[in-house]
Amino acid sequence: MSSDRPRPRHRRLPEGRTHWRRSLAVAVPALLVAAGLGSALASGALAVGLRIQDRPVDFTTSSLYGTQYGAAVVDQAVARPDGTTGTVRVLRMGFADGVINGLCISQRRQIAGATYTLMLTLGDDDPGSWEIRTKNTVLDLRSATGVLDMDGIVDLNVNGADVKTVKDAAGAYLANPLDSPQHRFGIQARYAKFDRIVGTAQDFQIPGLLTAPKLSLSVRPGTVACPAPPGPVGTPGTP
Repeated sequence: MSSDRPRPRHRRLPEGRTHWRRSLAVAVPALLVAAGLGSALASGALAVGLRIQDRPVDFTTSSLYGTQYGAAVVDQAVARPDGTTGTVRVLRMGFADGVINGLCISQRRQIAGATYTLMLTLGDDDPGSWEIRTKNTVLDLRSATGVLDMDGIVDLNVNGADVKTVKDAAGAYLANPLDSPQHRFGIQARYAKFDRIVGTAQDFQIPGLLTAPKLSLSVRPGTVACPAPPGPVGTPGTP
């Protein structure tokens, strides 16, 4: 027996908001996020920010290049599966201005007792384009492999609290932008290029003016890893 009552319409999920200005919220449940964002991300340039911080994510990229690179050891707050909280020690990296040569982010979720992988990919398939542009990028790395080249004025063993990399709206460097304690290991360089990165990030922030020519979001059954990143071709443009 059928009913004439109208079926409820699913509303598009609103975008999340953080202190990093307008951001895309990647949160649970993954299937609802994919449904809410799918039509908006089908084509065109993305001109918002991205922040993922509720749990670790795996990621790969052919290359990350930026100016005013900084890194320092910090303690990041985490929530454990049993509901308790604690901290994990990470290497926090920041770029004031940067370009990224393709990016894949994957995160596993349990939905109704089954494992799914939420996979987000940005950029084109050209390993020489460095097509993603961003400002004030911050990564909290639990682990990462790749090739890191630094140039310009390079300072090693800087006090973490003295690293300067992130700028405010007026273009001035923020004091202790990575929020690192004194006497923690830090690095600072005028330029840095990090190639063929395969890593796990506790916190992933690409705020503000992120632009990418292509973005796709999918939910796949089981555990699916991002593909191995190709080596970059040529040299990046000026961020």
